Amino acid sequence: MRVALVGSDLHEVEGLLDRFKLERVRSDPDVVIANGGDGSVLGAEREYPRVPKLGLRNSRTCKKCPDHENEVVLGKLAAGKLVETRIIKLEADYAGQTLLAINDIILHNEMITSSVRYRVDINGRNHSGVIIGDGLVVATPFGSSAYYRSITHSIFQVGIGLAFNNSTEQVDHLVLQEDCAIDITILRGPALVAADNDPNWFEAGDGQTFSVRKAEEPAHILGIDTLRCPLCERYPDIRRPDYLDRRISPSSSRP
Repeated sequence: MRVALVGSDLHEVEGLLDRFKLERVRSDPDVVIANGGDGSVLGAEREYPRVPKLGLRNSRTCKKCPDHENEVVLGKLAAGKLVETRIIKLEADYAGQTLLAINDIILHNEMITSSVRYRVDINGRNHSGVIIGDGLVVATPFGSSAYYRSITHSIFQVGIGLAFNNSTEQVDHLVLQEDCAIDITILRGPALVAADNDPNWFEAGDGQTFSVRKAEEPAHILGIDTLRCPLCERYPDIRRPDYLDRRISPSSSRP
């Protein structure tokens, strides 16, 4: 099997490839192994669209349960025993530009000192008039455990979720059918529109409209439980051994 490796700490995976007869390649892979977590999977999907992705968490951010140690998961990959899950992606279109997202499309005020005014039309019908706030998150079920959850304190399993970020008036979040058409018009900007952790985004000014839809092609994720296991203990990098071994001197304000 031909595999591409992306993400961080790739040595954790590369040293195991020969054991399972996995050949590392840079083009035309059968599978992309993304080491590091959700963010690595998002980047892998942009770099290798339509190719199945296997997401692994690295040792700096996760203490894995026995079922999700790298040796176990790679063994299942080589034996063809990993279940493939197809998850919807979102597409944002604006002025000839297109952004694709596994997690979410985000509208956000460009100036932190000024709210953005916007309107949302769902299948051609306005929702809640003029909305004033920091912006909007349009999420997939896969992405609902990320930014969407931090705003709504909830997740969902099917459809497309809308979370209204810090709006001046209460606007309840929505979960729509996945075939809904969503059009967002900026009434007072400037605002930024981004997808996932993509470093490329576009700016939307006053009077400009962009649309968000379900993308035609889904993402293909292998062994999705490796990223969602409740028994794997995840922690921030601050708990890495090299951080734990450091000491802060009395005169230091930062480590």
